[in-house]
Amino acid sequence: MRKIFAVITLMLVLVSSFSIAASAATAHETWNDVVDEMESVLDESYDLYVSGEAKAAKEKVDVAYYSYYEKLGFEKTVMAHISGNRAATVEYQFSFAKKAINAGSTNEEVKASLDELTRLLREDADQLDGKKESALGVFLASLLIITREGFEAIIIVGAIIAYLVKSGNKEKTGAVYWGSVIALGASVIMAFILNSLSGASGANQEITEGLTMLLAVVVLFYVSNWMVSKSESAAWTSYIEGKVQSSITRGSVFSLAFAAFLAVFREGAETILFYQALLAGTKTYLNMVWLGLGVGCVALVIIYLLIRFMSIKLPLKPFFLGTSILLFVMSISFVGSGVKELQEGNLVGVTPVSGITSVDILGIYPTLETLIPQAVLLVLTIVTFVVQIRKTRKMRAMRMAAGEGSAAPQSDHPSE
Repeated sequence: MRKIFAVITLMLVLVSSFSIAASAATAHETWNDVVDEMESVLDESYDLYVSGEAKAAKEKVDVAYYSYYEKLGFEKTVMAHISGNRAATVEYQFSFAKKAINAGSTNEEVKASLDELTRLLREDADQLDGKKESALGVFLASLLIITREGFEAIIIVGAIIAYLVKSGNKEKTGAVYWGSVIALGASVIMAFILNSLSGASGANQEITEGLTMLLAVVVLFYVSNWMVSKSESAAWTSYIEGKVQSSITRGSVFSLAFAAFLAVFREGAETILFYQALLAGTKTYLNMVWLGLGVGCVALVIIYLLIRFMSIKLPLKPFFLGTSILLFVMSISFVGSGVKELQEGNLVGVTPVSGITSVDILGIYPTLETLIPQAVLLVLTIVTFVVQIRKTRKMRAMRMAAGEGSAAPQSDHPSE
């Protein structure tokens, strides 16, 4: 209990340390002012394209995205005050405009794509500027940031801790807590690095975030698969027999701690950057930012405690399977989000899929590049569970056969 409160307190201190570094929109009176400058940049992009300088035209679109939409906190303000799905829609329109330029589309097609981007940006600016700042609005925006960004990390860390406790390895939870604390410190360093990136070099931020997410996918998939296999064979069987023993190796503990590290690290730096944008854009109710952050942290602690202690009352097999499924789902979500970051960093292409809308919280986005890896991972997940179910049935059959074999001699030789 003291450890989790220490982690949350450290997070508060880390976010607070960035309040003096907030830079979003400080040089602009309104978001429409930002869009005015972005529109000028996009007009330059079109002029360059018409003159035959496609590469320079694409670079101008990158400037509009990295130096304005992202650097000035426009993206994060949209996510905080409108929705994550809306931000994803605008981000993909940036990608569609660049794709049109790279593909050598007609001047009219490129102009239509850039005009659509400007229209979306203007709509968001009008909506944000039209919202009169209020104490409740700032509080809710702050609360939403910490709960949305921290929920995934708390769910993963809580599930891993509950697993260790449930499997009789409570003494090994310290490694997971330390992994989380180290991740918070690493988040500060990463936030400083990401915050210093601007212009086209901002692509490095997206690539870094994307690769971190994909690494988290690999670790989470491994850990979830390891959990379900252990729960069915070693841990669950030993519980049933009443012989709980520590069977988690050093390598396995490291994997669990590393999974917690990546979960917290993946959210930590981004959370700090979100609060930078919120603090810079809040002119009157700074106290509401901290109040929302504090209440959100308390809510995360409550969620952690529910996972940690209510899981004790759950039957072992459903708990272990439920934990594994949860981590599998998080893996699928991280795949979509990770590929999307690489798309924003110009490392992966964008092929739109009609009929599908963005579901930011689940990492679902309307592109082949995000959906195909998710489908592959989903198939691997199903295959993993089918294989494990078959192994479980085989082990049960072997135990039953062994039990029947030992019972027969006892009936023939009752004195033994």
